[in-house]
Amino acid sequence: MATSIRPFHLAFPVHSLEEAREFYGTVLDCAEGRSSEEWIDFNLFGHQIVAHLAPRGVGSAHHNPVDGHDVPVPHFGVVLERGDWDALAERLRSAGVTFGIEPYVRFAGQVGEQATMFFRDPSGNALEFKSFADDSMIFAR
Repeated sequence: MATSIRPFHLAFPVHSLEEAREFYGTVLDCAEGRSSEEWIDFNLFGHQIVAHLAPRGVGSAHHNPVDGHDVPVPHFGVVLERGDWDALAERLRSAGVTFGIEPYVRFAGQVGEQATMFFRDPSGNALEFKSFADDSMIFAR
């Protein structure tokens, strides 16, 4: 399906809106949009993500092996340009964020080579940000 890229929308659970506001707004530098006592909209690199207060619906213990790492499932994130990916990795390190999978290059020299990193927000939601060496390889087999 060939279409122009449009922003995605993702709603996800958090146990604290204040912690979500600090993490997404300050650490990840996402501009805040509308909000209520139950949710907050954030601009994640042009995409609309919404933190919904759901104290009991957070976290998962499932992992799948990928390139020698245990990748958490579910997770979400954005494919970034390499300069933006590098800047985000540095911002996260400076903020003291603990990585589940440290920033590194996966599948080096192979189809789909990509820089990737995994970390969790304060509610335990797993996030992955990646940058492909060649964007034409995003869906390559």
